[in-house]
Amino acid sequence: MLGKGVVGGGGGTKAPKPSFVSYVRPEEIHTNEKEVTEKEVTLHLLPGEQLLCEASTVLKCVQEDSCQRGIYGRLVCTDFKIAFLGDDESALDNDETQFKNKVIGENDITLHCVDQIYGVFDEKKKTLFGQLKKYPEKLIIHCKDLRVFHFCLRYTKEEEVKRIVSGIIHHTQAPKLLKRLFLFSYATAAQNHTATDPKNHAVMFDTLQDWCWELERTKGNMKYKAVSVNEGYKVCERLPAYFVVPTPLPEEDVPRFHGHGIPIWCWSCHSGCALLKMSALPKEQDDGVLQIQKNFLDGIYKTIHRPPYEIVKTEDLSSNFLSLQEIQTAYSKFKQLFLIDNSTEFWDTDIKWFSLLESSSWLDIIRRCLKKAIEIIECLEAQNMNVLLLEENASDLCCLVSSLVQVMMDPHCRTRFGFQSLVQKEWIMGGHCFLDRCNHLRQSDKEEVPVFLLFLDCVWQLVHQHPPAFEFTETYLTVLSDSLYIPIFSTFFFNSPHQKDTNMHQRQLSLPLTQSKSSPKRGFFREETDHLIKNLLGKRISKLINSSEELQDNFREFYDSWRSKPPNYHGLLLPHIEGPEIKVWAQRYLRWIPEAQILGGGRVATLSKLLETMEEVQRLQEKIEERHHSQEALQAEAALLLRTSARLSSLFPFALLQRHSSKPVLPTSGWKALGDEEDLAKREDEFVDLGDV
Repeated sequence: MLGKGVVGGGGGTKAPKPSFVSYVRPEEIHTNEKEVTEKEVTLHLLPGEQLLCEASTVLKCVQEDSCQRGIYGRLVCTDFKIAFLGDDESALDNDETQFKNKVIGENDITLHCVDQIYGVFDEKKKTLFGQLKKYPEKLIIHCKDLRVFHFCLRYTKEEEVKRIVSGIIHHTQAPKLLKRLFLFSYATAAQNHTATDPKNHAVMFDTLQDWCWELERTKGNMKYKAVSVNEGYKVCERLPAYFVVPTPLPEEDVPRFHGHGIPIWCWSCHSGCALLKMSALPKEQDDGVLQIQKNFLDGIYKTIHRPPYEIVKTEDLSSNFLSLQEIQTAYSKFKQLFLIDNSTEFWDTDIKWFSLLESSSWLDIIRRCLKKAIEIIECLEAQNMNVLLLEENASDLCCLVSSLVQVMMDPHCRTRFGFQSLVQKEWIMGGHCFLDRCNHLRQSDKEEVPVFLLFLDCVWQLVHQHPPAFEFTETYLTVLSDSLYIPIFSTFFFNSPHQKDTNMHQRQLSLPLTQSKSSPKRGFFREETDHLIKNLLGKRISKLINSSEELQDNFREFYDSWRSKPPNYHGLLLPHIEGPEIKVWAQRYLRWIPEAQILGGGRVATLSKLLETMEEVQRLQEKIEERHHSQEALQAEAALLLRTSARLSSLFPFALLQRHSSKPVLPTSGWKALGDEEDLAKREDEFVDLGDV
């Protein structure tokens, strides 16, 4: 590692530059090239994947406190991924790793997963972008799944360094055309090799029958109907081909404003109340057009608000809730806590970790999302009111809140296939702009917002608090979050069903070089929609919105009443949202940081120890009864059993236990305040598991 605080940016007193240590001596690197080449690991390519550039004599570094060790090998870049191929496979195998992705290897980074690229020049870490005049001696890659890779290029040939660094920067940072994504190459090459299992799959909601089935399942077919007015996307490219609207609504009203201003059904609860969403009408300055829009909304309003039989409460998510800018800003700060370059940086930030966590506001945003979902549930469950969610395009916060409500209220959504169906219905068919929000094309950082990741984090809070209520585990959610950046799943790579159907149905062996027509730009800042919503909906909507004090009183009474009862895992399920009950999703965010893991700790290891102890007792009883074995043999077998659970990580099934830092780097001003080095060493075993934050 180049000096403390230079590569890692860890702060504190700058340490002297240590010597470089590797498994291959520098003088041997070029003299043994022929022998090394014979041991090179084969690069495995997916159908349609092509090698773009590569460099040999690269060292993948394992970061430690004051030295640098690495594995010698090749660094390659394809049109799908960056991959490191170590010449010594046994050195790369990690016995502690229990999880292996079937598509992405431990040393693979998909191009879409690259977040930032840094170069080290004369011990200084700088962001890399565009064309370089000077090339770095070390490459650092920060990934969107929070992995950090260090590649030393000191002993790589100069031409290969230029080629691999330029190639990686270009293919990960430069703006792309939609049809140039690897997704299309893979789809074309693999179309003759894929098969689907018609049994036990999620509902896709791409047919009218799928929506009718969902209406019947939720008992919503008495008041709502599935319509095919947008079949072929002839009315609106933003909406799915089929969707559900209130039965009294004339179908001819849907095309009037291209689907805007139409209440679209999300879900019905057992009481008959329903959750609806609506996108705002386009902003107009002409008084005549505004009056037409107001008359149109008045007519729509009368179809869904018919007291005392049908009462609607409106939730304006564009003005009374989070903004997309708040979400992006919070996550940008939050993720920096986990992009750790080395042990020194980890311990330097450890003393202020909780204050940095609080200042990011990410956990507070999660709490606000869960609280908003509970408020809506209170209206549906306790007040028997329909709830209409309002948003500019009803494709961001509407997706988030409506999905959370259904996870909490509908046990079907807590099964694996039910949850997959929910994502398909509310996010994919709901028109969430995955292409823009994940910035897959690298065309606009302003549109990038982790709304879907925020939803998964909220669901994780529920899974963590009520694991028996779910058919899936946190590992399922973690892997699902990783799938956002693997461009072989078309699910998360389009802005709308229309965009997906148009491009995937027209895939060709020869991909066009021009970009397809992009979908309309989504508004980003909240203030863009405030004036619009207030002008169009006027006083009629404001009458439906309860005062904050009344809402707070109803929420508190409803929430406290539910918490006073034993949880029903097959019924309504609410999260605990007060104080420290909102926690860090440790498995996803801390899984690549060895110092944050406890070998033999965590829930899985604890359960494994319990099972091993039970098995040991049973075997001892059997052997004592048989009296065939000596006491020494029994003790040896018991020790072997205990070693199994001791090897499990607290972040099972993920484990990255390659850095072996025995204690914090001392001294620093923060650690001096806590005690001397000897005292801290004694307290090392009392290190708090961040998984319990």
